[in-house]
Amino acid sequence: MTVIAAFLYRNGQRVREIAIDETVECPQDKSEFVWIGIADPTEAEMQTLKDTYGLHPLAVEDALKARQLPKIDIYGDQLFVVARTARLEDGKIAYGQTAMFVGHSHIISVRLGSARGHTGLRRELEANPTQLSHGVDYVLHAILDFIVDGYLPIVENIEEEVLEMEQRTVDNFLGRSEITRIFGLRRELIRFQHVLAPMSEVANKLVRADLPGIDAEVRPYFNDVLDHVRRVQAMVDDLREVLASVFEFSNLLEQQRTGAITRQLAAWAAILAVPTAIAGIYGMNFEHMPELKTTYGYFVVLAVILVICALLYVRFKRLRWL
Repeated sequence: MTVIAAFLYRNGQRVREIAIDETVECPQDKSEFVWIGIADPTEAEMQTLKDTYGLHPLAVEDALKARQLPKIDIYGDQLFVVARTARLEDGKIAYGQTAMFVGHSHIISVRLGSARGHTGLRRELEANPTQLSHGVDYVLHAILDFIVDGYLPIVENIEEEVLEMEQRTVDNFLGRSEITRIFGLRRELIRFQHVLAPMSEVANKLVRADLPGIDAEVRPYFNDVLDHVRRVQAMVDDLREVLASVFEFSNLLEQQRTGAITRQLAAWAAILAVPTAIAGIYGMNFEHMPELKTTYGYFVVLAVILVICALLYVRFKRLRWL
């Protein structure tokens, strides 16, 4: 998969399709701009874009590396922005990358390993020419907002799983697989935080820093992206705490249940010790033992055993050991 879409826009309206090696002269008032979307490009395609739009070689090199952390770099009058996309796959968070080259009259988005395309986003923006007429900085905001909005379903799905696990903990011991899952989720959330922190820094710079190609009137839109990132960060922090509490709560319940079982065993052992001791004494078979010739001795001993065992049972019952 290579070029997904490449169009020229004028006053928020799509004008025509262009080739990636086509040089388009746009006026300085930002009324016209080029938006190129490309996925998993070849080095030759990136070299073509570099030659056509004067992209910096270091930025081109980074755009082809799929393991970049979110960042924003300035190369002359152009911005290079890297964002990380995320999605859930088989209970784990899979990451992709979207790099954006932003010039005065062009924005080029390069996706690597990202399952969510920008076709729907492009359609949505084209349906609102007033907003799209702001230019490339508004498109940059829209792409970043689209990426960050994809974070929320991930956190919500993990949150639902954690809450279900928390409910199961109340009724049953956590099994080995569930404990392994808790530590797996914790590891995934830590990795996710390593993406969210630099994404927050990128959005913060776009809101507050004086950057080429970013007009003051568009900065409030980036503040919305920043708010969304911080919201996800707060949810991830809360989830990590819930996971820790689920594990601790499970341990406490297990200790409590183990203690209850230990007390029950101790109580029954104490009750059974009475007949065992008495039977052991009278089972020694010595010739000169008192009460051996007593007519009702057997029944008296049984009665004593039953009374003592009953008293112990009542006592342990009141102590809630049984």
